[in-house]
Formats: sequence, C-alpha cells, structure tokens
Amino acid sequence: MSTLPEIYAAKVADGTLQADDAQVAVLPQFERIRSEISKPVKKSWFRKTAPEAVQGLYLWGGVGRGKSMVMDLFVDSLSVPVRRVHFHAFMQEIHDAMHKARSEGVEDAIQPVADAVAQNVRVLAFDEMQITDITDAMIVGRLFEQLFAAGVVVVTTSNRVPDDLYKNGLNRQLFLPFIALIKQQMQVWELVSPTDYRQNRLAGNQVYFVQAGTEARDQIRAIWQDLTGGSAEPLVLTVKGRQVTLPAYRNGVARASFFDLCGKMLGPGDYLAIATAVKVLILEDIPTLSRNNFNEAKRFVTLIDALYEANVRLICSAAAEPEMLYLEGEGIFEFERTASRLREMQDADWGQDGANPA
Repeated sequence: MSTLPEIYAAKVADGTLQADDAQVAVLPQFERIRSEISKPVKKSWFRKTAPEAVQGLYLWGGVGRGKSMVMDLFVDSLSVPVRRVHFHAFMQEIHDAMHKARSEGVEDAIQPVADAVAQNVRVLAFDEMQITDITDAMIVGRLFEQLFAAGVVVVTTSNRVPDDLYKNGLNRQLFLPFIALIKQQMQVWELVSPTDYRQNRLAGNQVYFVQAGTEARDQIRAIWQDLTGGSAEPLVLTVKGRQVTLPAYRNGVARASFFDLCGKMLGPGDYLAIATAVKVLILEDIPTLSRNNFNEAKRFVTLIDALYEANVRLICSAAAEPEMLYLEGEGIFEFERTASRLREMQDADWGQDGANPA
C-alpha cells in the first residue's frame, strides 16, 4: 500500500496537485496516524478493550492553504471505519442524540452518546473545528474525553490555533480544560503556505452573474464543481436553539438559493453564524427587490453586511447588476451601500486577508 507522501507525489506527477512544501511537511504526521491505526487491535477473551491510544492531529492555518485537501487524502487512504464531517454538523448530531437520551430518562447523556460514536468509527475527521456556541463549549471537554478513552482518533482542520478557540466566550474558563486536552491528545501543527489556492482558483474569474437562461447556472455549476469536486452535504448550524440549514456544503464552500437564506425568517445572528462557518458562499437566484419583497430585501442587506465584514467570498447570480436590483420602494437609500459592497466583493483580491476595509 502506498504511503501518504507517495500518494501525494503521484498526484503532483499527474498534474492533479501542485507541489507545496507546507503540505508535504505535514504528510508524515498523517502517515504516522495511518500506520499506527492499521495495526491489529489486541483482543482479550475476558473483556472488551479499547484500541491503544493514538495521538491525533490538529491542523490549523489560513484559509485556502490545502488543509482539507490533505485531510481528504488521508481519509481516502484508510482501511478502518472513519467519519469525515463538518464540526458544526457533528455537534448538532451530538445535541440531538443527547436530547433523545434525556427524553428516555438517561441522566448523564454524554456517556451513551460518546459510546455510540465510538462503536461506529475508529477515526473522526473534522472540517473547520471552531467553537462559537456556549452549549458546544460546555460539553466538548467531557465528550472528547470519552471518545479518546474509547480509542477514537481525532484529526481536524481549523483556522484558529487551539488557544484561540471560543476566544472571549461566555464562561470561557470552563472551556480551558478542553484546550489542554487537545494539546495532550493531538499533535498541533500549523500549515504555513504562502499560497491561497481557493482564492487563486477564483482570481480573475467572474463571480457575479446576471441571469441569462441556463448560462449563469452552467457557469456557477462549473465553479462549484471546481471548488468542491461536486460532492457536498447539508450543513446545519444551531443558533440560539434554532437550526439554520445551508443545503450544500464542502470544505468551507456553501451553496444556497436566495430563498434559502432570505426567504425565511432569519436574523443577524443567523447570518453571522453563516459568515463564521463558510469561506465561500455561492448564492443563486437573487431577484429584483422592492416594496413587494421588502422583508426579503432587508434580510439580504443584513446577509451581505455579515459576509462583507467576515471577508467571505461571494459568488452569485442575480436578476440585475447590483445598482439595478433595488429601484423602488422603502429602503432604496440604504441599499446603495449594499450595492457598493456587492460591486466591491467582485474584485479579484476580495477575501484575501486584509483585502477589504474594516
């Protein structure tokens, strides 16, 4: 069986990947994990034993540096049960499972929920570990302590160093033991690459499409395919106990329609959560705006503000150019700023660190 460095080198040789020293440097860490978890698990005739502990990997660094890509190579190479999932989606599943356990009279719901996860996977591969919700912050420590004790190996990507997780969060002192647990159970590795591959893929390409038959859809479909490989799953975010769903998500790239995000009763907190969770948003079918869809227009303005402030790359299809989207009705004056931001967000360097003004 080929090693991770050999698999990577083969993809560079056939032109699938571009060689990157920072990516090459982390491959031995993934190979170490793969080699150790491939060893047969020692079994005892009189009791069930957890697999030997294997130190996982916390891979952090800037957006678009290839963290998710190298993790995908690792996941695809495994012969043990593995689950690759966005961290937000995983935590939502945990909350749902704990709620179900409590409804069945289980007093301490974390233990059976962790046991159920451990029974099905040897490796958990998370995309975008970040903690912004206090309910997540209060349970992750005990949850992961149980998972590690059961022999589950965790690898994760993140844009933040562990010490910055849940930064300035409510009751953060209760969260600090989890940071210590990460450092104990996972190798912390910064992927430092000068190249933002996601940004480079979009540089110079059209990102705002005025709808014209199937042409805009075909072009956006091609961008989606290039950024994600075409595979995706819904991402469910929990905001103050409510669920906000992005219909398609993969490796920091989300795809939704105007109705999905602005036709429903979402508010500033929801859009902030979306802007925090994604690095690129493909938003389709923005209609013309007026007094007839005033509430939807207000939500759209709030969404664009959240994306702008968070440096999220926006790719969209709309019924008209930004300045022509909102021509009559209350809110025209306020929309001028939104139109200006939509225009600015089309710049080739939009989304790069420090590219937009504060």
